[in-house]
Parts: sequence; C-alpha cells; structure tokens
Amino acid sequence: MNSIRMTPLEGGQAAVGEIVPVLLPSRAGDYLKRAARLRVLAVGHPMTDYLDFVAGLVESQQHLLQRLPLPSALLETLPALLDGSGAPLDCRRHVRHGHWLALLRGLGEHIEHPVLEDLLGEDDERLEAQADALLRGDFHQVHSAEALFLWAALSLYFRQLAAHLPATGKAHGEGRQHCPVCASTPVASSILTGAQAGLRYLHCGLCESRWHMVRLKCSNCEATGALDYWSLGAPRVAVKAESCGECESYLKVFYPEHDRDLEVLADDLATLGLDAEVEREGFGRSGVSPFLFPG
Repeated sequence: MNSIRMTPLEGGQAAVGEIVPVLLPSRAGDYLKRAARLRVLAVGHPMTDYLDFVAGLVESQQHLLQRLPLPSALLETLPALLDGSGAPLDCRRHVRHGHWLALLRGLGEHIEHPVLEDLLGEDDERLEAQADALLRGDFHQVHSAEALFLWAALSLYFRQLAAHLPATGKAHGEGRQHCPVCASTPVASSILTGAQAGLRYLHCGLCESRWHMVRLKCSNCEATGALDYWSLGAPRVAVKAESCGECESYLKVFYPEHDRDLEVLADDLATLGLDAEVEREGFGRSGVSPFLFPG
C-alpha cells in the first residue's frame, strides 16, 4: 500500500517549507502546452511524423476536456471514495462510468485513423475488457496501436476525476512506488523548481497526479545503494535515466532547471534513444510511456 493516503480536503494551506505529498492535476489541463512542446521536439527528430501525430491526439484531449466535463452525478460520488482503504481511484478496482467511453468516441470526432475507426466499431463489452487489461498492466492483450487511443481516453477520464477529487495527501512513511490517487505506475520523475525546488515528484502515467519521493532512492524497489545515472550528453543535461542494480529497473528523471520548456510526457517520448541505451545495459523500464505501449 502506498504510504501517502488521500484524505478529505481540510481548510488551510501548507506551511512554508512543508513538503506537499501530492499535487493533483489542474482542472484546466496542460494538453496544449504538451502539444506545443511535441511539435517543437518534432522538428528534425527521427520520429517527426509520430511526434506530430501525438501532438494532434493531445490537442484532441484538451478539446474533450472542455467539451465533455464530468457528469454531476459522477462528481457527487467522489467524496465517498475517500474511505482510507487505499488509492481512491484505484485503476484496478474502480468501477468506471460510461463517461470514459464517451471520451473515446469523442476522439473519433477529432481524429481520422483506421485503427481508431475499427476500435470504435467494437461493442462496449470488448472495449471495457481491453481497458481492464491495460489497467492491469496486461499490455500484451491489447494491440499497441489500439492501446494508444484507449489509454488517451482512460487517462483523460482518470485525470478529470483526480482533478476534482476533494482530497489532500497525508504522508506516513515510505512505500511510494505507485500513484496514491489511482495506483498506476509513474511515467517519470521531475526535480522541481520554484516553491518545491530540489524535491522529486513522480508523475503518474494515468491520472497525471504527482507525488513526492525522496531522491537517491529507487522509485521501483526503494533501494539506495545501487543507483546509477545515464545520459546522452554532458553531466548537466535535462534528462537522465536512473537505474537500479538491485531490481534492474530504470526510470527517467527530468531536470527543468536545465530546460524550462521541459514537459514530462512529451520529452519522455522524444528521448527514446536514452531508453534504448539503458535497456542495452540490461535494465527494464519500470513504467510505460502513455504514447508507446509494448507489442
């Protein structure tokens, strides 16, 4: 169980210098910033066409965020989920509302792609089964091209829920490998600047909540004595991979202080060359890119 518990929101603000355990995603969405970053990164990139395509997908997510807000009946269920039994939106146990299917169909109104067209021709029962497989981490059961669109809708759905969750995080120890909001895995971590300067926050690949985890500790097994850092450039680069010799996993770490325009999901996709090099050293990625599924 994650050592950060989500509890009902109380009045008041965090004290100066206090570490905020969880940063919920903004309700307004950051999709347009992400899309713009993807288009910048696409220029001259070996994956130019794909980065531009994903930018269009992300722009569609922003349109749907504004056009299809959470139904009021769904919003009313959120306080009851804060029962202290675990992640309130645990993606493996959460009973999904049909809103996520509406978001998936909404993607089809913005994007013309044969895979998405075929996917939307499936009945709801099969779509739900595929969603269950993805959220369980059984990626081999879903074609990677279909997973891209399914995850885009699921992520938008869980992000909407997380953004409206009337909760705050309470830290009570270690054990922070999974998102305290939805129990999914992190896509990467960032060393923040500003009010949280120097603190590391893991970024959920599903609901996009961020949660604090101390540095110099493996984000997968929490070992501290066998960490190495890999990069494709000089020591002071904006993207590194943190590998662990104990569990033989790795996850990227982003340093906005070295590049103010960094966007975690966009830059993660654009730095797959780093993944390839670290995997050649025998490490396996502990999280999955929302834009590039196995298979």
